[in-house]
Amino acid sequence: MKEKTLREFWTDELKDLYSAENQILKALPKMIKAANSDELRQAFEEHLKQTQGHVQRLDRIFQRAGGNGRGKKCKGMEGVIEEGKEVLEEELTDDTLDAALIGAAQKVEHYEIATYGTARTHAEILGEQQAAELLEETLQEEKETDERLTQIAEEINPQAEEASSGNGEMTKTRRRVTSTRR
Repeated sequence: MKEKTLREFWTDELKDLYSAENQILKALPKMIKAANSDELRQAFEEHLKQTQGHVQRLDRIFQRAGGNGRGKKCKGMEGVIEEGKEVLEEELTDDTLDAALIGAAQKVEHYEIATYGTARTHAEILGEQQAAELLEETLQEEKETDERLTQIAEEINPQAEEASSGNGEMTKTRRRVTSTRR
């Protein structure tokens, strides 16, 4: 077996990111539909638009390199998204569901932050400055999304605890998010 060069590894890393972003594009509409908080729903909607931009940036990197991002499935993101799907099947109060959705979304963001940071650093080492700049731009957006989710969680998580402990007004319990909504 031939050993991979850093450039070959970087190309595989970019394909992994391309797959991950496309998986996220499919998962976010379900999260938007499931979110109860208007603020959380809006954050997911904005991130859906950002994610479309992330795919476009990756396309630009591949075009410049003479290839495309297809051909590899990001198994890590597949697992993280599958965990998030499980949340949608739980019986949870509205606030608890939103808290769980935030947790699932932050797992996605942390995976992306780690991967984009690595890919950016490899681009810099390989002298791919334009790619490094595009990857840095996406990395910063992922960090901002994570921070926004943290701020929303700081409001929602106490509400979820209050509702589940009976100290506040109990919100309806969800049977399944896949049931008819709004």
